[in-house]
Amino acid sequence: MDNEISTSAEAAEAAVLPCVHEVHADPEACAGLTKVPEKLQRQDAAKSPARWAYERLILYIQNFEQQLDAEHEVAMGFAGGNAGVLRIEGMGYYDPDIITFYGSEGAGARTQLVQHVSQLNVMLRAVPKARQEAPANRIGFRLASDLERG
Repeated sequence: MDNEISTSAEAAEAAVLPCVHEVHADPEACAGLTKVPEKLQRQDAAKSPARWAYERLILYIQNFEQQLDAEHEVAMGFAGGNAGVLRIEGMGYYDPDIITFYGSEGAGARTQLVQHVSQLNVMLRAVPKARQEAPANRIGFRLASDLERG
C-alpha cells in the first residue's frame, strides 16, 4: 500500500505527465520501457498529437534496438495485404496529425509510409541487417539525439 501524500498541485501535475507501465510474462526476456527521458516528461500544451506520437515511437524503437544483436536491425511490419516490411531508416511528423516512416522494403525498394495518428499501428520487427559487412543501423539513437537538440 502506498501511503505517500501529495499536494493537490503535485497530484494535478502527475495526472498529465507521461507515464509508462508494462508487464511481461518473462521480465528477463523482454525489457520494456522503464523510463521516460526528463525532456519528454514535461507537459507541453503546444505539442500536436503527431509530435506526441513521434516522441513515444522513438522511445519504443530505441528500446527495441537495445534488445537486438549485432546482426539485426529494426523494421516495421504491416497488417493486411502484401505490403510486407519496411526497414526503418527515418521517421518524422507533420503537425498536427501525420507520422511518416522512411526506409526500404526487403528487395531494397525505397519505401515511405504516411500515417494519420488516429490510425497509428506499428509492429516493430527484427530483420537481418541489409549489409552484412557493415555494422547494424541504429536509427533509434539518431532519432533520440535529434529530440535532445530540439
